[in-house]
Amino acid sequence: MTIEVFIPLLTVLALGTFLGFELISKVPPTLHTPLMSASNAISGITIVGAIIACNELGYSTMSKWLGILALILATVNVVGGYSVSDRMLKMFKKK
Repeated sequence: MTIEVFIPLLTVLALGTFLGFELISKVPPTLHTPLMSASNAISGITIVGAIIACNELGYSTMSKWLGILALILATVNVVGGYSVSDRMLKMFKKK
């Protein structure tokens, strides 16, 4: 990867990280559950992208390994998010 490609990608990553942190830190606690649902949907999109990155055609070995890592982390995020959401919803059911 050349420096002409790397610098813009690094800039987008840094700006996305900063913007994400600023947005999430300003969310009130009552909106955390809807935000978690949205992040689960985004992780589902990440899973699809990771599966594409793991494809054998035209991608480097590093791309495949990063795709596998993204697939594992996004899957853990989706499963964990849904289990936490389910546990929170069980708190509101009558016994």
